[in-house]
Amino acid sequence: MAERNWTTADIPDQTGRTAVVTGGNVGLGFEVARALGARGAQVVIASRDTGKGAGAAAKIAPKPDVVRLDLTSLASIREAAAELRSRYAKLDLLINNAGVMMTPYARTENGFELQLGTNHLGHFALTGLLIDQMMDVPGARIVTVSSMLHQRGSINFDDLAYEQRYNRSAAYARSKLANLLFAYELERRLERAGRQDPISLAAHPGYANTELGRYLPAPMRLGVGLVNPLFAQSPAMGALPLLRAATDPAVRGGQFYGPSSRTQMRGHPKLTASSARSHDEELASRLWTESERLTGVRYPL
Repeated sequence: MAERNWTTADIPDQTGRTAVVTGGNVGLGFEVARALGARGAQVVIASRDTGKGAGAAAKIAPKPDVVRLDLTSLASIREAAAELRSRYAKLDLLINNAGVMMTPYARTENGFELQLGTNHLGHFALTGLLIDQMMDVPGARIVTVSSMLHQRGSINFDDLAYEQRYNRSAAYARSKLANLLFAYELERRLERAGRQDPISLAAHPGYANTELGRYLPAPMRLGVGLVNPLFAQSPAMGALPLLRAATDPAVRGGQFYGPSSRTQMRGHPKLTASSARSHDEELASRLWTESERLTGVRYPL
């Protein structure tokens, strides 16, 4: 028998739970924040632009809190984590959603290639600085957002700064592979430490019509503008796999959720599979060690 379509109506009551959503001011993050708030969660929008964060918060009831977070700056990440630790005695949900896609070559404040630095290293550091607030909190979850483009990703540890023959598409795929390697490795380390909570898992939105493509080259942006109305699903639909990963009582650590169509581009959320490379434990362990070295963040596991 086919699985019934999962929707926001299936989100259990979130009253008493605190949920941090990075990039919660726009696109998928906004839809996640709005849906969690509607079910009673205290939502915190973590946004680089607090003005835009406040504007988004004003559209959500109950109104979320806003914390400034710039994932391209380790100093900002540490400040945001300190603020979150001081404001909230515990955290129930951390949705690592914010990101950039296919940017021209650039480096973060700390010298990391922009896409890897923002999408992976920034969230690696933030999660490590907040995980104490989630330890042994019943039902706590860390959901990291990846993409089906992770299948094209590979990691060259000899050129993490991508100084040789930078390719914006390959750099994005690399960062999304890193997201999955991190999510799975974190779950393995939590299990080895004997922690039932939090759990770590991942999700992807399929092909959703969001602002993520704003850095695409002009010809590609034009093509996307023509294709999106025909093939892309709404941000609200794209957010469903993230919400299911965050709230479905049947979810388990180390899982990956995405849209239900054969191509995983559209549809209601379901448990899905990721590439063999994303499950390479040796690769994940090496990336973890390198991420700790680069960010200076050590996990208390």
